[in-house]
Amino acid sequence: MTVDLTRTSGRTGGDPGRSGRAGGAGDAGKRRALLGAQPLGILFSAPYLIFIGVVFAYPIVFAVWMSFHDYFFTAPGANVDRPFVGLDNYVTALSDPAVWRSFGNVGIFLLINVPLTVVLSIVLATALDRVVRARAFFRVAFYVPYVAVVAVWLFLFSNTGLINNALGPLAPNPSWLVNSALAMPTIALFVTWKGLGFYILLYLAALQNVQRELYESVAVDGGGRLRQFFSVTVPGVRPATFLVVLLATITGANLFTEPYLLTNGGGPNGASTSPVLLIYQKGIEQQNPDVAAAIGVVLIIFVLIIAALQRRFVGREES
Repeated sequence: MTVDLTRTSGRTGGDPGRSGRAGGAGDAGKRRALLGAQPLGILFSAPYLIFIGVVFAYPIVFAVWMSFHDYFFTAPGANVDRPFVGLDNYVTALSDPAVWRSFGNVGIFLLINVPLTVVLSIVLATALDRVVRARAFFRVAFYVPYVAVVAVWLFLFSNTGLINNALGPLAPNPSWLVNSALAMPTIALFVTWKGLGFYILLYLAALQNVQRELYESVAVDGGGRLRQFFSVTVPGVRPATFLVVLLATITGANLFTEPYLLTNGGGPNGASTSPVLLIYQKGIEQQNPDVAAAIGVVLIIFVLIIAALQRRFVGREES
């Protein structure tokens, strides 16, 4: 009996061409895993990635480095020694009562602004979603205050403003923006009013994905508008609620323009000073950029902790 060695070697040794193709497929799979299913997408996203790196990533890394060194401003091109000082800048920052007060101020701001933003946005978006006629007009009308100027709020809440004239003897003394107890709540109301249109649009987009049949089912069971709101609308827009809470928190933590303009730089006596405004005062006005950088790093950690807690309690998926 004879044995066909060619066939035997073909079965056991395999086809060299197939082996090469298999190796090429493996390399292509590795490249696909590294670059993604659409490698061309990296090219299109590269400008934004560069923007993020230059505008956000590099300043954060540089601020962290600065916070651990004795850093000070010098003339362009000057070569000076900036020694490593460890945690000295953090000790200086956390030993300053003004720093703790600024974080307390922004805490008050967030306790007022975030819940108020969520409640008003979802309620107004739900009402606006039910409007059939002139829907576009109302959407624009709600969004217009987002680009309003600070002068309008100064006109309303100044010592001789419209609100005080309307309240008469019931108006607070000192007035709203120069009252240490009312300055930060007033700013929180202003920021809520200014940004409400943006968050309403987010909720309106989320409401388009809520199935109308769910409202009909609740109505068939005898549920009214209030039950439909809590049983269908609120669970249906949960992802949007997490986004609104997160964006409102980040916006509040970066509060700067409003106290700077409305209360003349954080007055009265620091009652409306935010951490970002204090960073500006320490770093630019008082020429202590290293201490300002330490405050900034602490602020970043504070925001990350708040965001993690929100993701745990607000953004978790329903079982």
